[in-house]
Amino acid sequence: MVLSRFMFRSTVLCLLLFGAGCSTFSGSGGEQVPVEKEPEYTPVTPPATAPRPKPRPVEPSVSAAYQPLLDKARQATTRGDYEQAMALLERAQRIDPDSAEIYLNMAKTHQASGDMAQARATAERGLLYCHGSAECEALRAYTR
Repeated sequence: MVLSRFMFRSTVLCLLLFGAGCSTFSGSGGEQVPVEKEPEYTPVTPPATAPRPKPRPVEPSVSAAYQPLLDKARQATTRGDYEQAMALLERAQRIDPDSAEIYLNMAKTHQASGDMAQARATAERGLLYCHGSAECEALRAYTR
């Protein structure tokens, strides 16, 4: 029984050694098998003659959108149609609520209609948005 146990263990050991010998990383003729490496990162540079993106079309300024309304409002004020002028100016104000130019035109229309209190209040509000010295001075004239 001792002999059969010894034979069994010897056989298992030989099989393990034989299996270990077969699992080496060598090619035929004793060459080493190449190990795969991760590809190296090479930055991609655009060609020197890359096409340039097309320039965006120039968007019209906001003042170009409401300028026709201001012109029509001035004409209505000249005719004495203050309601129509104020309606046009309010439409312009919805396009650009931060325009001191619109507030100035509203103050002028209120003054022309005889409502100085409203002209003053509108001019004071317009002073919050004025940037040019001439525009600011014109608005200040209504607040005095």
